[in-house]
Amino acid sequence: MSSSLSASPSPGYTLHAEVPDVETFAMLRAVSGLSPRGREAMERGLPNTLFAVVIRHGGAPVGMGRVIGDGGTAYQITDIAVDPGHQGKGLGKAIMAALTDYLEREAPEGAYVSLIADGDAKHLYAKYGFEPVMPASIGMARVMEKG
Repeated sequence: MSSSLSASPSPGYTLHAEVPDVETFAMLRAVSGLSPRGREAMERGLPNTLFAVVIRHGGAPVGMGRVIGDGGTAYQITDIAVDPGHQGKGLGKAIMAALTDYLEREAPEGAYVSLIADGDAKHLYAKYGFEPVMPASIGMARVMEKG
């Protein structure tokens, strides 16, 4: 689906196939307006990432995205974040291209790939073959709370 949509980051940016460390993950979520995650959750979850990319500018992380799932039947694209000071440079496209290239190589026929699109991000995701699931399905979520 995406070979023509593959995107390289703008000049001065480099894309690395790597799982972000806890500090990078927390920082990029915070600066891009995504909800925070607890340290224990990040320490447990990040090592279980199937595939991830980090975009760097001058060595500093400015964007990321991950694929999570069971490696066979179900995958989810998640944690796509770009520092607002670096938005508008095609970094989101480069992240999506890398993640979908991974899925096209690794996910078996019939695997279900999902994501949650916030706001106008749905337009970017549509370019990579993602479609709304409503009205047949509706996304649902629960944030775990202790105590």
